Amino acid sequence: MKRAAPFSFVELPRARTQRKPRRSGLTMMVDFGLPYGQARDVVEMAGPYIDLAKIAVGTSRLYDTAYLRRKLALYKKNRVRPFVGGQFQEYVYATYGAGALRRFLIEAKRVGFDVVEISDNCVPLSDKERRQQIRLACDCGLAVFGEVGSKDMKNDARALLRQAETCFAAGAELVLVEAAELIERGRPKTKLIAGLRRGIDMSRVLIELPGPWIKGVTLAAAEDMKKFLVEEFGPDVNLANVMPQDIMETEALRVGLGVVGPKLKRRGARES
Repeated sequence: MKRAAPFSFVELPRARTQRKPRRSGLTMMVDFGLPYGQARDVVEMAGPYIDLAKIAVGTSRLYDTAYLRRKLALYKKNRVRPFVGGQFQEYVYATYGAGALRRFLIEAKRVGFDVVEISDNCVPLSDKERRQQIRLACDCGLAVFGEVGSKDMKNDARALLRQAETCFAAGAELVLVEAAELIERGRPKTKLIAGLRRGIDMSRVLIELPGPWIKGVTLAAAEDMKKFLVEEFGPDVNLANVMPQDIMETEALRVGLGVVGPKLKRRGARES
């Protein structure tokens, strides 16, 4: 059912994809333990602007199974793809070894996930290990989002591109770029981001926004990064790690209705 829009005479930019499922302009919401009622309210209000929901870190282990299934079903009903945050698999791999990964992935499928993230934020993976883990997840009937980059080690664009190519070659659908790689002293690393843009199809890449979990990152720095990415890549840039309370503000930024205002000249404005 199509929703009636207020102020419908105000045109939205054609460069912003309005209909789901989107192939570009994806917004990934990060869920660190959103209660079901709040999740329901968020998707009721902002569902058209949310494409993916990461059940972050290892929080999936802390739910009641029926509750988790109900929340995942809510997301899916609203055409939001939920997935397991990659640090949970990192924990399983580091604690129980590679032999436990199939059990972990089968359990993810059993409780209602269709997608897993495979990352090495805290537990480094070789290219071989990354390939093996992605292929194993695919063999278990799961789609895979690969994440490249580290929270602790700093990589250059060439290293991140190599990791991304490994992910895609092994069967990953999308690649996320770790936010800690893209910001330094509160500012975007413009040369690194430009190198990524030249070397990869950005429609298959989600750029993570930084948050307070990264040392030294303020709310202002996170907002500045978001504004920079929309300015640099346009309204259909793929953004990850958007907090639930920021979904509407992020969409407003994409379409020129946010705090930075419209990019186009006002109708009837005088030439200077």
